[in-house]
Amino acid sequence: MSELINVFFTAFALAAGLIMAIGAQNAHVLRQGIAGHYVGITVILCAFFDTVLMTSGVFGFGWLLTQLPMLEDVARLGGAVFLLWYGSRCVRSAMAPLSSVSVESRVATSLPAAIATVSAFTLLNPHVYLDTVVLIGSIGGQYEGSARTVFAVGAFTASWVWFIALGYGARLVRPYFENPRAWQVLDGFIALVMFAIALSLLWEQFR
Repeated sequence: MSELINVFFTAFALAAGLIMAIGAQNAHVLRQGIAGHYVGITVILCAFFDTVLMTSGVFGFGWLLTQLPMLEDVARLGGAVFLLWYGSRCVRSAMAPLSSVSVESRVATSLPAAIATVSAFTLLNPHVYLDTVVLIGSIGGQYEGSARTVFAVGAFTASWVWFIALGYGARLVRPYFENPRAWQVLDGFIALVMFAIALSLLWEQFR
């Protein structure tokens, strides 16, 4: 039993270290959480996608990426285009007059938009496949039997804990965003994150 507990926390720590890094997906979850719009579906989809990808990787489906490298190219280019577009939206929001600042113009305010946006942030990010399917999958695949299952559970448990904490914990800083200037600063920061990630994806693709 103690060995399985160690496996669980090893996987939990590994996945947490990968998930908690500042990135486009986390910035989007934070934005939705501060605004209080469709936080539940945003958190659930992020954690659900991670669960599927991590479990698939641990149980041997990482070979698909090695057999079809074109999938990574498509995700990299599609992700770069999406992030550049989203970053441009954030720039426009950050530069808009204070009198026109509104939460509704900054976040997904309908269920279809919330689902589409968080799906794009997750599935158009090639790094998510490398982190979850390849890295976590290759490490988890070294275990046998119940230990492999426990490793997968530990990994995706970290995802659920993180996204729930980030999405619903964001309400703690919501009072600061009653000031329109705070939204502009956040939009500017998110734009920088989006552009930096998009440029890194394009660099990887065309270097």
